[in-house]
Amino acid sequence: MTDDAAAGFTERIEGYATEMGPSWIAGAIAAGPATIASLVTGGALFGYGLLWVVVLSAGAGALVQYLSMRLGLLTERGIVAVVEDHLGTTWAWLLVADAVIAAGVAQLVIMKTVATVSATVTGIDARIWGVAWALVLALGLAGRGYRFLELAAKLLVSLVVVAFVASLFVVPVDYGAAASGLVPSVPSGGALVAAGILGGAVHITLITMQSYTMRSRGWTRDDYGTASFDVGASMLVAFGIYSLAIFLVAASVLTPDDPSTAVGAAQALGPLVGANAKWLFLVGLWGAAVSTLGGNTIVPPFLLADKLGWGTTIEDSRYRWLLVATALLSAPGAFIGGAVIGQLVLVLAVGTVGTPFAIAIVLYLLNSDAVADRNSRLANVGGVALLLVTGALAANFVREQVGGGVDPLTGFVLAFAVALGVAMAGLGAKYAIEEVG
Repeated sequence: MTDDAAAGFTERIEGYATEMGPSWIAGAIAAGPATIASLVTGGALFGYGLLWVVVLSAGAGALVQYLSMRLGLLTERGIVAVVEDHLGTTWAWLLVADAVIAAGVAQLVIMKTVATVSATVTGIDARIWGVAWALVLALGLAGRGYRFLELAAKLLVSLVVVAFVASLFVVPVDYGAAASGLVPSVPSGGALVAAGILGGAVHITLITMQSYTMRSRGWTRDDYGTASFDVGASMLVAFGIYSLAIFLVAASVLTPDDPSTAVGAAQALGPLVGANAKWLFLVGLWGAAVSTLGGNTIVPPFLLADKLGWGTTIEDSRYRWLLVATALLSAPGAFIGGAVIGQLVLVLAVGTVGTPFAIAIVLYLLNSDAVADRNSRLANVGGVALLLVTGALAANFVREQVGGGVDPLTGFVLAFAVALGVAMAGLGAKYAIEEVG
């Protein structure tokens, strides 16, 4: 490479780095407490055995965000409006319901996690923190809008990555033993945990929000290179390093007898390897929970506003009030009783059940007249593989949830899964008929 070419390449990368942002919000949601709980549980129960799943999750997360990015840039519209134009109102409402239910259930449990971690760090009651964080969200998002969230996501995700990577320097990691975990295998009892790790990176909220965050940034198809760099830097690199660091810390130090909650894992590190590791892990967890709460808050307002024909920026007062309502309605999450780890699993189950339908919608549209440049064969192969994997994960989650009997919550998850399964079958039949015709 000549000096001029090298200088041009460096300048282009610097330009991409300066402009990136939308996919960092997706990364902030992915790097959340449910993902941390899955990583900690996997490391504590199975040592380094599931390291290959951790690596796979970063690649899968980057791929699904790339597909969502393509749809958003090639149509230059929100995903709900595109679905309504090319599939109809019923399909659009089904996608909105899918994403809003998944994000709404997650919002309450994420708020509980944020409030719990805040109380652990400060000693102030978690319920007070719940109300305080809801007000901060409402004022910040309604007053500053998307740019406030993007800046916060960049700062918090960077802080989280630094905190967890730093913890690796105070925890003894056996990298030789870790290398053996790169060989794909699922230890006995590890299927559900593996599903949780992968499900945190490939999630309906991340898929559906991508077109709106790029529109808020003003990106068009001319920004394809910047958007691709944005996906790689946030999901493949930052999220990948984050996941590896947490998993390696848990696999190196924690055992099945240690607390299985993320907060409990942080506290367990103190007597095992010192206060520094404990506080680095706890600060990282705090940052991850806060960034996820903020990113998740904007998902329901984006989709509902688009379906109702409203604007998706704070310049439209109706959208601004949707943001405020979503933020304030998350406060009751801090008052929910019970162990947060089981609730996080249920949240991940609901989200995972809704994810295959969203992937199917994206693949359908990318292979239809909705876009001028249809998907390549390689992109379709990757997308179908993701669809099959997430479908299997969803089936495992549902089976696990209803295995002990059907109560109102598990009954809801089962009904949700059946409805989306029927919808996916209908979508597949529709596409097959169109192609044959």
